[in-house]
Amino acid sequence: MSRLSDRAFHILQTEIQNCASNDAAGQVQKEIVLRRLERLRSQMGVPVAEAELCQVISDIFPEFSHKAIKQALRANRPPGIWSKVKLVTVTTVGVVGGIYVLNLPFPMIRIPVAKVAPFLLFPSYLSMDHNYRQAISLVEQSDQLVNRATSSADISLGGEKVKLAQTHLDALPVWFLGYSPRTYCGFFQCGWRFTLDEFETARKSIGRMEAKVFQEQNAQTQLGASDKALNTAKQEYQQAKASAAKADAIADWQMALDQLQQVPSATLAGRMAQTKLVASQRDFEQVTGFAAGSARTDTLMNAGMQLALRAAQLGQNSPHQAAKWEQIVALWEDAVTQVEQASLADPGYVASRSLLADYKKNLAIVRIRLEAERDSAAALEAAQRTTRSFLASATRENFSTDRGYLLSELQGIRDQLGKVQPGTTAYAEAQALSQSAQKKLQQLQP
Repeated sequence: MSRLSDRAFHILQTEIQNCASNDAAGQVQKEIVLRRLERLRSQMGVPVAEAELCQVISDIFPEFSHKAIKQALRANRPPGIWSKVKLVTVTTVGVVGGIYVLNLPFPMIRIPVAKVAPFLLFPSYLSMDHNYRQAISLVEQSDQLVNRATSSADISLGGEKVKLAQTHLDALPVWFLGYSPRTYCGFFQCGWRFTLDEFETARKSIGRMEAKVFQEQNAQTQLGASDKALNTAKQEYQQAKASAAKADAIADWQMALDQLQQVPSATLAGRMAQTKLVASQRDFEQVTGFAAGSARTDTLMNAGMQLALRAAQLGQNSPHQAAKWEQIVALWEDAVTQVEQASLADPGYVASRSLLADYKKNLAIVRIRLEAERDSAAALEAAQRTTRSFLASATRENFSTDRGYLLSELQGIRDQLGKVQPGTTAYAEAQALSQSAQKKLQQLQP
């Protein structure tokens, strides 16, 4: 390695020409310094140091630029490891980029390159060979998993294989069919020697399997929903205590069986559904057979519930007139009569007794309300008659002579009004009359 590199020499040479004058003395000085630098340039060894370089130049050109010397010293340094790495990186990227462009899947680029320098297309050959082998293998795996599936796991895995096969088929350019590079295939076993018909057949097969996977997944979803509904209905029936709840569970059970029958029979899920349907229908028939034995009790209880519901609706927003309470009592009596007809041998007999106890309790309550309404109405009517008699006899002339009689009459009115019970239709009017009578008593008292 020379002590002064060419680049550093040219930097110093340029600055010397700037410093030297144009006369004969200046030209001589320039030649002396350049010969010194040429001597350093021809010497091999350690790069020249700053002190030595300054000594070579400064005795002739004291005003020589120190900045130029620093620049020359930097240019004179040997290339470091990072410079080499940078050079190698740039070169590698350039080569790789060029090869990438030449390997683009365009016939107008690849065919000329294949004729002149086929070795540059080696990455494409490897990719084509890999994609073809993977596509053929994945098509076979997909066909086995999808068209000969034995479980939902096969369908799921088959769907993944179908997607991978489609990816590798898409990576194979159509123009490569029937094309095999002689140089590459001379060293390796080329695997892509198949026709356009075979290529199209593979793509159509993948398309059909992709559609079948979609149908199978939908059928599996439908089977899962039906199976869940079936298990829920069974659990609801087992946990149901009342006949109405059991009837609802049986209805849900039947609906789940209907959903199970609707799973497409051409799918794996449909075949699994048919097997499950046989066992489920057998269990359902056993349950419905037992339920038929309790149908009479359920009918009686349902009839009683309807009557009780109507009675409860009529009883809302009380108070009511006695006639309406009589209708409510009659409905509760009919509900009790219906539930009482349940036989001891019926499966729902125990439940009917509990319901009967509630209905009798409600019947007793509404009878009390009816009696209170009747008594209150009668008390109000009596108080009103007494009030009318009192008003007819109470004149200004006898206020002073018959004060005791009038006080007795008013007290009797208040006593009659006190018999009117709260929660009855007569209570509000009775309270108003009672307050009026109280005012009259206060006026008559001395």
